[in-house]
Amino acid sequence: MQLKEMDTAQLQALKIDLQKQYADYQKMGLKLNMSRGKPCQEQLDLAMPMLDIKETRAADGTDARNYGVLDGLPEAKAFMAAFMSVPEENVIVFGNSSLNIMYDTVMRAYVFGVLPNNTPWKDQGKIKFLCPVPGYDRHFGVTEAFGFELIEVPMTENGPDMATVESLVASDAQIKGIWCVPKYSNPQGYVYSDETVRRLAAMPTAADDFRVFWDNAYCVHHLDMDKPAQILDFLAECAAAGNPERPFIFGSTSKITFPGAGLAAFAAGEQTVNYVKKLMASQTIGYDKLNQLRHIKFFGNIDGLLAHMAKHAAILQPKFAMVADTLQRELGDLGCAEWTNPQGGYFMSFNTWPGLAKKVVAMCKEAGVELTGAGATYPHGIDKEDKNIRIAPSMPSLEDLRQAAELFCLCVKLASVEKLLTEK
Repeated sequence: MQLKEMDTAQLQALKIDLQKQYADYQKMGLKLNMSRGKPCQEQLDLAMPMLDIKETRAADGTDARNYGVLDGLPEAKAFMAAFMSVPEENVIVFGNSSLNIMYDTVMRAYVFGVLPNNTPWKDQGKIKFLCPVPGYDRHFGVTEAFGFELIEVPMTENGPDMATVESLVASDAQIKGIWCVPKYSNPQGYVYSDETVRRLAAMPTAADDFRVFWDNAYCVHHLDMDKPAQILDFLAECAAAGNPERPFIFGSTSKITFPGAGLAAFAAGEQTVNYVKKLMASQTIGYDKLNQLRHIKFFGNIDGLLAHMAKHAAILQPKFAMVADTLQRELGDLGCAEWTNPQGGYFMSFNTWPGLAKKVVAMCKEAGVELTGAGATYPHGIDKEDKNIRIAPSMPSLEDLRQAAELFCLCVKLASVEKLLTEK
């Protein structure tokens, strides 16, 4: 029976039972953290043999211990090109963090302009940026740091609501970009449709320096390796549409090998790549080539990477499945929530009834389970409806995750019952 179909007496009796269960959880002294999508220890252990690699010579004879090679070892560029599905000549290999590259990319556009003949964003007045919501909080944080006006765009199962995006960018030259996680989006796990990719590539924009920030954060993080999501080549689609410099493409191995010690890269059109390399020359002589070489020797090629990701999937898939099963068993018939069941990535998106997300997160924390803060999936941390919660199943053990999922469902039920009783 759905909660809304219960009368007051039934709701009051259910509330008493749920409160007793919640008190029992509080006595357990749980200390579980699901606040971020961190790889678990078993995932990190998969990459430990990489640390035994001691080779220092690249395929062309370059000594990786020394200065030089600004845009990355040739084999590292080739590897990251295959990883991001772009041509090798369009790739620059940076350090360990794609988020760092994103920040620097915004900074370059802000200080110097997106290309030599473009006016720097800092000299164009109030800059605006499109943010599909719910979305990735760290993306929003980058553009928040520059004081941009962040405009929310609804997400659909096929990507951003393109009618809204097209209308906004066509009419406002102050809108300079959009954040995108095209495959297994954060937090829903959605995959952009072919139509969405083509429309993003071809849409007219009032600003000639509008850019699409295309983050391949989870592009190989499949939960079912037999049915990996497929997506169009955005760089090629932009070129075909006459907008070869529109995409800023990012990717890293941070959740594949070692967060904080992975391999990160940037890809873009030919003019952009040449421009970025020119500006980089004043910033660095070259990034960590030993780390580049370690990654190449460890994986070998893209097939080696995918074989490695199958091991990740074997660890993560049971966790996602268990959470999905728990949500369905405990909440599926109550009509008080909805959630996504992604086929890849690191998160699930969960919606309570409006006005309850913060309460549910607080209740979980009081009973020993820390979740991502309610509102984190919106610019400035403000979810106007207060309903979205990002669930991150990766870090806890399967047994700890089971306890956390059951407590989470209990908190959702209790908060929902209390809301109905208040309204009655």
